[in-house]
Amino acid sequence: MLRQILAVTGINIRAIPQRWTSSLVIVIGLAGVVAVFTALLAMAGGFENTLRATGRNDAAIVMRGGSDAELNSVLDRASDDLIEQAAGIRTGTDGRPEASAEMMIIAELMRKDDARPGVSGANVTVRGVEPAGFALRPQLKIVAGRTFTPGLRELIVGSGLVRQFQGTGVGQTVRMRGTDWTIVGIFAAGDSHDSEMWTDINVARTTFNRTGSSSVLVALEGPDGLDRLKASLAGDPRLTVDVVRERDYFIGQTRQFRQNIGVLAGVVTIIMGLGAAFAALNSMYAAVAARGKEIATLRALGFGGAPVAVSVLIESLLLALIGGVLGALVAYLLFNDLTVSTMGQSFTQVVFDFKVTPQLVQRGLVIAVVIGMVGGLLPAVRAARLPVTTGLREL
Repeated sequence: MLRQILAVTGINIRAIPQRWTSSLVIVIGLAGVVAVFTALLAMAGGFENTLRATGRNDAAIVMRGGSDAELNSVLDRASDDLIEQAAGIRTGTDGRPEASAEMMIIAELMRKDDARPGVSGANVTVRGVEPAGFALRPQLKIVAGRTFTPGLRELIVGSGLVRQFQGTGVGQTVRMRGTDWTIVGIFAAGDSHDSEMWTDINVARTTFNRTGSSSVLVALEGPDGLDRLKASLAGDPRLTVDVVRERDYFIGQTRQFRQNIGVLAGVVTIIMGLGAAFAALNSMYAAVAARGKEIATLRALGFGGAPVAVSVLIESLLLALIGGVLGALVAYLLFNDLTVSTMGQSFTQVVFDFKVTPQLVQRGLVIAVVIGMVGGLLPAVRAARLPVTTGLREL
């Protein structure tokens, strides 16, 4: 039986160029399914990787109780001071707690790909930080210009914003709430902070009539630092705050986006997959019908129905696999490391890169093979059941 399967499969594969149009329908259909599926999940994966890379396990963010994001949190100056003196916070070499009160402000910038007059800009995050904010993020490096001078309306801009938005180069001016701010430097952190602009928190407080902060970022002291910090803040009746590990906070910010993209990828894949499966079904039925004489002759020579059915199924799977590889290649060439920005959970833009990973390619190929199997199964059964006399009568 194995020899018969190999012989019939070889005949089918050599005949593919003679039916290249119907075969191309299968290949292109499945390439489209795999390319779209891979691109959507590459977008979700890139967004998730960017936020997962943000934050440390030995640091925590303290926000107002009930706040699900820094943008929704408001703390007054007295609360900032109480938080920074709480137990569980690591002390620096200068004897001061390693803590940074930080303020989130929304600004608007124009995208580089949207220079139409009258179009409003996209929301981006301006983060006011204390000096300790830099020490708490050792991965952040100034790659052009210099850092801002405390007390002056100066900004440093993340490298992601520079790639995606206009007017973000060193020496350029950004207007926010009626005041001009000078960009003096560009930084790279390799995470979601690359989508932000930073300035001195005290200047931000004065300019925007704020008295406190949005959150306080602290370094944790020892493995039990988070528990001690939570207990210390919970025991202070003057405070109503939530404490979350910094890395967990940023991972949580991706949850809704990942769910939405996952649902979208599933719906689109099912719809396109059904279309591709029907295309494969029609093409393979046509191929079986066109080879009726050939199949009948093989059966008359002693070939069994099972080898004929298996050979048709192998042909369908081979075309599906070729389409899947083509789709994965298209997705990789067009989307891998493509830089885009999208609205994050804080209603501000997050800049990230698409990531076409081997795991995504593997999942796409599995989908292609399953669709190819569905599309080739019924024609394979029909080929196996084709009466020898019916096929020979057409000779």
